[in-house]
Amino acid sequence: MTTHPTYDQLIDLPAYVEQPVPMPFEDINGHLNVRHYVGIASEGLDESLVEVGIPQMWPLTHQQACFTAEHHVTYLNELRTGDTMSARVRLLGRSERAAHALVYLLDETEREVACVVEEIFLHIDLSTRRTAPWPAEVAEKMDARIAEHAGLPFAAHTSGSLALR
Repeated sequence: MTTHPTYDQLIDLPAYVEQPVPMPFEDINGHLNVRHYVGIASEGLDESLVEVGIPQMWPLTHQQACFTAEHHVTYLNELRTGDTMSARVRLLGRSERAAHALVYLLDETEREVACVVEEIFLHIDLSTRRTAPWPAEVAEKMDARIAEHAGLPFAAHTSGSLALR
């Protein structure tokens, strides 16, 4: 059995997309619909990438983008309408054209980890719509963040099904 970090271990990481679960995101089961977990995690990852030199308007300002290549989603606890949620991001590694991250969705109301979204994302040159090497300044900042996250006092448990190539 994989042991993911606890809420208390993750709480010191920067919080992104902090918000209550809105009623329109609820499904017939009375909790956050499956499609929104990935969307919220993606928004959290996007917000975190601003800190490594990837602005959210990157496609419009630099003709560069990040495209998702793969996801693996693990649901641990329900997020229900009105619960406050946030995303916490851990960068695991990068290659010349890709990066690997874990996004933890936290239930701030119940103080527990609700979901873990593991993602491989690619750097894309929008003029060719093909992968391209990370810009040097972005690669340098990503490497620093990856090293910082490698030093966290808890393991980065992954699905084992995603890897950089």
